[in-house]
Amino acid sequence: MNLIDKQLKEEIVKAFKALFDFELNTADFDLQPTRKEFEGTHTLVVFPYLRHTKKGPEQSGEAIGEYLVGNAAIVSAFNVVKGFLNLSIAETAWIDIAKTISMADTFGNFEATGEKVMVEFSSPNTNKPLHLGHLRNNFLGDSVAKILAARGHEVMKVNLVNDRGIHICKSMLAYEKFGQGETPETTGIKGDKLIGNYYVRFDQEYKKEIEGLIHQGSDPEEAKKKAPLMLEAQEMLKKWEQGDEATVALWKKMNGWVFDGFDISYQTMGISFDKIYYESDTYLLGKDIIQEGLENGVFFKKEDNSVWVDLTADKLDEKLVLRGDGTSVYMTQDIGTCDLKHKDFAFNKSVYVVGNEQDYHFKVLFTIMEKLGRGYADGLFHLSYGMVDLPSGKMKSREGTVVDADDLMQEMFDTAQKQTEELGKIEGLTENEAEELFRTLGLGALKYFLLKVDPKKRMLFNPQESIEFQGNTGPFIQYTHARISAILRRADSLEIDQDFDATKVGSLHPRALDLIHKLTEYPKVIDNAAKDYSPALVAQYVYELAKTYNGFYQEVPIFNEDETDVVKFRIAISASVAKVIRSAMGLLGIGVPERM
Repeated sequence: MNLIDKQLKEEIVKAFKALFDFELNTADFDLQPTRKEFEGTHTLVVFPYLRHTKKGPEQSGEAIGEYLVGNAAIVSAFNVVKGFLNLSIAETAWIDIAKTISMADTFGNFEATGEKVMVEFSSPNTNKPLHLGHLRNNFLGDSVAKILAARGHEVMKVNLVNDRGIHICKSMLAYEKFGQGETPETTGIKGDKLIGNYYVRFDQEYKKEIEGLIHQGSDPEEAKKKAPLMLEAQEMLKKWEQGDEATVALWKKMNGWVFDGFDISYQTMGISFDKIYYESDTYLLGKDIIQEGLENGVFFKKEDNSVWVDLTADKLDEKLVLRGDGTSVYMTQDIGTCDLKHKDFAFNKSVYVVGNEQDYHFKVLFTIMEKLGRGYADGLFHLSYGMVDLPSGKMKSREGTVVDADDLMQEMFDTAQKQTEELGKIEGLTENEAEELFRTLGLGALKYFLLKVDPKKRMLFNPQESIEFQGNTGPFIQYTHARISAILRRADSLEIDQDFDATKVGSLHPRALDLIHKLTEYPKVIDNAAKDYSPALVAQYVYELAKTYNGFYQEVPIFNEDETDVVKFRIAISASVAKVIRSAMGLLGIGVPERM
């Protein structure tokens, strides 16, 4: 709740007590933004309280409005439209709020809640480099973690790396057959990209074998199973699971190259993790829990000895949790990893940032954990997000048609450089400062474009549109921050501070009023974004704040004013806007430049 709302609600509580002898609680009601066509900023809907006021809706609104204007300094005027009481806030109250915000070091941040939240994201496979889809996942997970931390929760960011399985063996086998001992050092190719090339090579050679078998008269499905490369990959997986020395050594060497490559990509993205789990360590987990579930009647065995859970009563289906030969399925290890993560970090909530193609899987997992009596089960949450498309269409890793994350980020840096130089926005910057600016703008454009869309929606990423300096883009917001930074540098050079006397500010320009009102909304935005796990709410807010500031800047000359305290006030609210832009963009993982 922002400061104005808090004060106003407290005054409304007093009004109900004085007028109707009714004890209203501030937690029991909300104020709505007043509709644009009416005077005021805050609206109280009186319909729910008519049984306490014992008056009609208009008479109730009139009575409360008159009381507030007469007794609450914060309210300057009111109007009633049917059962809606529209309240205008006194200018003095807005000025006092502006003063409070300008003096606050961490405006928008909440006190510690004592709640622990784990956010799991990224989860790459070690058979290919990160691509555009991974970027949305990483930016989303990192931003959600930052928002939850700002809301006062203790947050742990984790990454479960998929470093084992048949797909990993495919790239290992292709390297063994066709690699001729090449390394990232000998080729100059980043480790994850080098291994990704062999994953593509496996698919190419495998398809040739399938075509050959079909040509010899095999059924297409049979050909897929009997192709020699696939049989060799399956044999390699068995060897790995048996701990064969040569196979494990090759696996460790190739995975090491991939991890080195991932580290570079994560560094470029500005992403880090508190803990990394590896599927090679967790894939055998869960078997003991399956036994526990059998004993408790949660699971049942079929004739072939396989273990299942019947979720038909939960509008799901029967799900295999252990094969007849005693080997795990994905669900087995996910059940075990759930317990492991809770043991490592006794979370109240665990957020899985995973694409919406896994919606059903997580419904099943969460239902199973609930049936197993895990107390933390109701805190499990799947942050499901839509895929990212490009104007050129869908992407497929094994066919080598993905948009590589590193290449895309570099393209964004290059585009930012071109745009910035064309606009002449790098005058006075050293070469290193200019380089840093291009990276800040390019990465900011990319992150903002991917985060401004509601996570649940499938989206189309347009690199050119994302880097524009106008419209709902990262660079537009970054430019607004740089503009304010220039104003603050000028104020410093003129030795004008921000310590204004609130009583000398006088009448507020409507643009200044809009700006203060917009600033007061920031804590509520963080609260809502944390509840909804939605960085899009922060992105939309910071864009509107930047837009509101630009309207203020166009119509209100900052320094062209005789009254010193008015100049100080304008500088102070400019500084507050810069502070909130910096904070909000920081929650999106985006840096803001001081100069552009």
